[in-house]
Amino acid sequence: MIRRSWTQAASIEETLALWAASLREIKKRIRPLFGQERVAKNAGLFLEGLLGDEQRKTGWMRAEAAGDPGPWRQQAILGRRDWDADALRDIVRDYVIEHLADDDAVLVIDETGFLKQGKASCGVARQYTGSAGKITNCQIGVFAAYVSRHGHAFIDRALYLPKEWTDDPDRLEAAYVPADTGFATKPKLATRMIARAIAAAVPFEWVAGDTVYGVGDIEQQLRQAGKGYALGVSSAHVFRSWGKRRLVSGTAADIASTRRSSDWKRLSAGDGTKGPRLHDWCYLELADLDAGQFNSANDGLWTRGLLIRRRIADGDLAFFTTWCPAGTAIEKLVAVEGHRWAIEDSFETAKKTSSGSITMRAVPGMAGIATCQW
Repeated sequence: MIRRSWTQAASIEETLALWAASLREIKKRIRPLFGQERVAKNAGLFLEGLLGDEQRKTGWMRAEAAGDPGPWRQQAILGRRDWDADALRDIVRDYVIEHLADDDAVLVIDETGFLKQGKASCGVARQYTGSAGKITNCQIGVFAAYVSRHGHAFIDRALYLPKEWTDDPDRLEAAYVPADTGFATKPKLATRMIARAIAAAVPFEWVAGDTVYGVGDIEQQLRQAGKGYALGVSSAHVFRSWGKRRLVSGTAADIASTRRSSDWKRLSAGDGTKGPRLHDWCYLELADLDAGQFNSANDGLWTRGLLIRRRIADGDLAFFTTWCPAGTAIEKLVAVEGHRWAIEDSFETAKKTSSGSITMRAVPGMAGIATCQW
């Protein structure tokens, strides 16, 4: 018992020392973003405040933790226009890749809502958010999380601006939105984040996302880039096969209704808080295509398919359009789709940690850096 207590104490001390050293390193990395030393110092204090154990990270609470007489210094960090938030995003991304890089990683695209009371916050509007499960007054952020066997963390973000914002120049100016900012759909924001990841040579092999991102430009972008995907689609999405022994045609729901019991396979999409996340799965290969027809730099045979997930408890169905190297097993596609839980875990952890400021997850040191502040 005594030996175990000493071991636990040593482990805690080592962990605290690691976090302290990592935090010092991060402050050095972000220092070039700030022109003045005092501003950089306040940014470091802001970061420490995000890592504090207060349930709500208000300006006054952050100020109190930093020993300031009021919240003005730390509020100024968020309000200043003389440091580059996108440069901070890139620092976070590079740090994540240093620690979590894996060639078989999955880039997960998803969105979340931030409930608001007023109308002044940039991008706020009455709109649907899955985090609340209804139409409500909120902001919507689209995010990209890097998920590998080593862990997971956010690497990109974009604020969705509804048309009622982009069509109102005065409102944009009042919220300090750049004048050349135009309307962009959520899938368009996602394609930009994927393009940034590819341009930065982020190693990943797959992309996963829900039904908002399952069709259109993202599919074409990923096929041209030689990336596999498992993207959610609605039950009304139409699929057709060709060149296969068992031809299928119709909506995803209609195709699912014609599947035989032998077509389904019970598989785990990964471990959850209550053990393996088991569902029944069905995978249909629709067509084999030469990857070179999308990009001459790619070669080999790839398969377009339909992946169906059936909940064991009530038979509820979910559908995914897939693109993968020919011969990819259903187990692999299920694992890719199952990686989507990581971004949900990150959202939950981030909101608890920083009360609305999206933070890093699973990477020591960077865990408190906000990749966006609204």
